Amino acid sequence: MTTTGRDHTDLAPLNRLLVEPLMRSALLEDLGRAGDITTDAVIPASARLYGVITARESGIVAGTEVAALAFTLVDPSLAVTIDRPDGHRVGAGETVMRPEGSARSVLAAERVALNLLCRLSGIATATAALVEAVRPYGHARIVCTRKTTPGLRALEKYAVRAGGGFNHRFGLDDAVLIKDNHIAIAGGIRPALERARGRVGHLVKIEIEVDTLDQLEEVLAIGVDAILLDNMPPDILSEAVRRIGRSAITEASGRITAATAPAIAATGVDLISTGWITHSAPVLDLGLDVLHDERSDTAVNYCPRAT
Repeated sequence: MTTTGRDHTDLAPLNRLLVEPLMRSALLEDLGRAGDITTDAVIPASARLYGVITARESGIVAGTEVAALAFTLVDPSLAVTIDRPDGHRVGAGETVMRPEGSARSVLAAERVALNLLCRLSGIATATAALVEAVRPYGHARIVCTRKTTPGLRALEKYAVRAGGGFNHRFGLDDAVLIKDNHIAIAGGIRPALERARGRVGHLVKIEIEVDTLDQLEEVLAIGVDAILLDNMPPDILSEAVRRIGRSAITEASGRITAATAPAIAATGVDLISTGWITHSAPVLDLGLDVLHDERSDTAVNYCPRAT
């Protein structure tokens, strides 16, 4: 199956003010107190490196600007050319981006840059596969959840957008989402909804999770902005969507895969939410290959699969 990401021209870039602290932290974690002692010992200070980051399998690219920032934070004199912008599909063997400059600097930033580029591209690729799976079955959007790597939520949710998906809440302060534990502790659906309505501002949306059609009927009698239909088989889900009509936004969740998503989308649900695209998506295999270049007598020629 051919998967496509979001049109890169429609993909808003990440704010550098948001990303730079994350990148600095990741680089500091890797470089430690003494820097890259291996490279400093082995590679001459004058060596120049002309490299290409290539895909070793097909997928959707995400995180190129993040990776470029890793290189330039280590050394502002490095030049980084992006050949496949975020949201583009890339085939095995194709070039994604090209770092150039001091060999020591490129190698010092390589692992952090690739870790994030591979991770975010894997998320974008997994998202695109789900988007493609539901495309023939209506208007359903694939959305991610808060099941993200601590500290990397903004980056991982961006990768979902690069893959053609959409974002659910960024945090607990975005919207009210009343789940089964809230309902149990609050004493039921009605008291939970009434307390939420009495507490939050007029612009805050309220969503509630239901597991059964009986719970759904109780919610519909009260009214709410959105309803999360959790772990319902397609036949029950279809009936739930029919009963809700356009009175609320409908969201389905629970064991969503490329195999199960089409039947869920066919019910007419508005949103299909899944956590695995951010917490368990396999990375996209990308690597840095270093080219010999006649412009420098000390150009480096090696092809690492760094660990």
